[in-house]
Amino acid sequence: MADERIPVDRIPEGDRPRMDLRSGAETPVDPEDLVLAEGKDLTEKNIEEARRKLAELGPAAVERVVP
Repeated sequence: MADERIPVDRIPEGDRPRMDLRSGAETPVDPEDLVLAEGKDLTEKNIEEARRKLAELGPAAVERVVP
């Protein structure tokens, strides 16, 4: 079977995977990471909400968004 992968530079900008996101809860997660994983803007309100979720749920807060 031939390798059918498309080089990243040939994928349209809007369809490229986000390389700045991490998945899994095995590493420490900042509130900003959780906000981005949820697809939200980095506003003070969203960061504070993510901070609350991380304090309350711990790693499960990330696992709910990024399996």
